Amino acid sequence: MTTEPAELLGVLRVATNRLVLAIGSMADSEVREPSLLPGWTRAHLITHVARNADALRNLLSWARTGVETPAYSRPGAREADIEAGADRSADDLHDDVAESAEAFAAEAEMVSVTAWQTEVRVMDGPMFRASLILPRRLTEVELHHTDLGMGYKAANWTPAFAKMDLPEPMRSWREERKTW
Repeated sequence: MTTEPAELLGVLRVATNRLVLAIGSMADSEVREPSLLPGWTRAHLITHVARNADALRNLLSWARTGVETPAYSRPGAREADIEAGADRSADDLHDDVAESAEAFAAEAEMVSVTAWQTEVRVMDGPMFRASLILPRRLTEVELHHTDLGMGYKAANWTPAFAKMDLPEPMRSWREERKTW
């Protein structure tokens, strides 16, 4: 499996479209139900997926422009944004995930071949190449689709994701979900 950004972006679009369709089929009562992640409803999880797209889009912008752009605007923003967004309607959650995913994809399409080698980081974490942003996003989309607890399992993952050589901790997260 190649790790070329254009190919990965295509795989990501397929996985994202599946997730967006699944979220679009949910009623307000269903988004209030627990997800498979302890302490989070499906609405928390859906909000997290949308905010993750925004955070990783910021890193893509950093790689593309050379201007350091933090994933999150301030310490604690990730958690606060998830809590603030978890009370929305199913329609609002669906629209948020769809719009944030499209904005992420649009930014990814503008990243040059050389910019994918730029080093970025999430908060105080280690630096990593921007070329890992797409696998990180694909991991978020596929695993959290599973975490919604709506019948999407490892057997449903895109073949590229199922076989992808992932760094830790993403590899362990994927292995764990195979048992769910």
